[in-house]
Amino acid sequence: MIHTIEVSVKDQGLHDITPQVVEVVNSSGWRQGLCTLYIQHTSASLLIQENYDPSARRDLEAWLNRLVPENDPLYTHTLEGADDMPAHIKAALTASSLSIPVIDSQLALGTWQGVFLWEHRRHQGRRKVLIHLGA
Repeated sequence: MIHTIEVSVKDQGLHDITPQVVEVVNSSGWRQGLCTLYIQHTSASLLIQENYDPSARRDLEAWLNRLVPENDPLYTHTLEGADDMPAHIKAALTASSLSIPVIDSQLALGTWQGVFLWEHRRHQGRRKVLIHLGA
């Protein structure tokens, strides 16, 4: 089974998509197996991270922005703006896919874990995430 969700993003940062993924798993009737997520973009990524304290997300965002700054004179890919090449680098350093076990029709996430789309560009738009449920 393959489903596609579209995520509206308003800005750079971590966007919690756990409820959308849970809804797909719940509505599928899938009981056991693996939920694989794949983002169809090169300037955003996927992450499993703490979903309790928002300061953890803010700290991750600040750290990655410091690690990969905008306007570095090394960049030649600047046609789409100052945030474009850093977004590609951030996506390369993070993940384009995730795998989460499904046990008794539930994502086997830990108590404080959530699934996040990490938008690396400073823009509004929609991102597509494929969800595959399989053995």
